[in-house]
Amino acid sequence: MHLNQEAIRRRGLIRTRIACALALVLMGAVAYAQKVNTDFDPSAPFATYRTYTWTSGTPAPDPFIQDRIHVAVDEQLVAKGMTQTAVAPNLVVATHVVTHEQKQMVAAGFGFGPWGSGWGGPGAMIDTYLQGTLVVDLYDAKTRKMVWRGVATDTVSDKTSKNTQHVDKAIGKMFEKYPPAE
Repeated sequence: MHLNQEAIRRRGLIRTRIACALALVLMGAVAYAQKVNTDFDPSAPFATYRTYTWTSGTPAPDPFIQDRIHVAVDEQLVAKGMTQTAVAPNLVVATHVVTHEQKQMVAAGFGFGPWGSGWGGPGAMIDTYLQGTLVVDLYDAKTRKMVWRGVATDTVSDKTSKNTQHVDKAIGKMFEKYPPAE
């Protein structure tokens, strides 16, 4: 009888370890990664662009975040050797921010009960989060044609400091690819 209880205990430990490993994997699936993409017009004369100005776009719901977006883009453009001007700019910059509620099905149900640990509960649940998309567009001021676009998608946090970090990181990633290799 003692041997049988030991085997049951070992099976319970193995099941617990497997369930914990699965839970960790599933928790990783819930972490939403920032996506950044850029595209450009290969015929645009990027080497001639030295000045820029702003135009209206689609502002962020939070005006403070909108200001931070403009500051971050300004910093990136200045670091690329550009100067902001209202007189005869080469480029026109617009930003667009859109947020929407996103839903994702997540496996659930791991827990502890009176008979040890294991799977139970509903089996799946819906996780709802706010997703934001930031678009930075650069237009040739003479032709009014879009020459470059950066797009970043990420989750929106309840914490302003986290959103600021996300914006800075996204804009930094975008402008790593500006000007594009010609």
